Amino acid sequence: MTLPILAVTIGDVAGIGPEITAKSLLGHDDVRTRCVPVVIGDEAAMRRGVLDVGGDPAAIRVITSVADARNEPGTIELLQTGPSLDHVEQGVLSAAAGDASYRFVVEACRLARAGEVQGIVTAPLNKAAMHAGGHNWPGHTELLAHEFGVKNFSLVLSAGDLYFFHLTTHVSMRQAIENITVERTLNVLELAGAFAKSMGKPDELIGLAGLNPHAGENRLFGDEDADILAPAVAAARARGLNVVGPLPGDALIPAAVRGKYNLAVVCYHDQGHAPFKAVYGDDGVNITVGLPVVRVSVDHGTAFDIAGQGIAREASLVLSLERAATLAPGWDHVWRTAQAA
Repeated sequence: MTLPILAVTIGDVAGIGPEITAKSLLGHDDVRTRCVPVVIGDEAAMRRGVLDVGGDPAAIRVITSVADARNEPGTIELLQTGPSLDHVEQGVLSAAAGDASYRFVVEACRLARAGEVQGIVTAPLNKAAMHAGGHNWPGHTELLAHEFGVKNFSLVLSAGDLYFFHLTTHVSMRQAIENITVERTLNVLELAGAFAKSMGKPDELIGLAGLNPHAGENRLFGDEDADILAPAVAAARARGLNVVGPLPGDALIPAAVRGKYNLAVVCYHDQGHAPFKAVYGDDGVNITVGLPVVRVSVDHGTAFDIAGQGIAREASLVLSLERAATLAPGWDHVWRTAQAA
């Protein structure tokens, strides 16, 4: 069986990205039985990351093309992307590091578009640093969508068989409410349905969380649930999707965690992220559904406060590698199903 090649971006080099990349690739050789990880980043930053975790920098093998990857245990095969970042200080916000984190993602997307890699796995970047570096994207998800030229996509948090699709992500609450339309809600419900169908579960139950307390409670607490979300659910059901809602968020999300719903759609960033992280910590991953290639990311930030200490947990990055390796072989079906929705 041919293993999928995954482009692994190291994120902001002033944070824990290089460290968790080193731990994941040097301490979890079983990952290599499922994929070929190729690191997109900076040699100087990775040398420092390897040293921070007590490793030998000789494990780093700089390659000039994806085709050179050998996937040998105990090695980190790296494509140097841009000038050296040996001057970047750990734990300090840096425009140079922010610019580099952007370039790593762009290079990973280029490799994916060229068919050289079958998936992208991302370590965390720092949004303020990326902005300081001249790239004003809200985050990875929006940048990736731009690079692949897609408009209909969703940030999805996942742990085990549970998936939280998001209607909105990195915007203010006021903007999030403005962005929630019947069309956007229906699009994400269809993405969730396409994802379920591609996984062999076309009748999977999808729960939609309400925007307002008690899902508006018959307009007592706002009209959006009745005027926007309910019509979107009706339209989705008319198209054959098994959707219920809008349901009160404080009822839907606990029920999803208990297993009643494997697919839940939430309205805004913290409606999904806060309970998800409270339950799963860093044992979850972030998947972007709607791209032509699978992308999975850690579900945590750059952790500048502990960068360089060798104490960051790599669990989420290992899970991201494993999940991307699992999804990559069938992702074309996810993509085609989403496009046909």
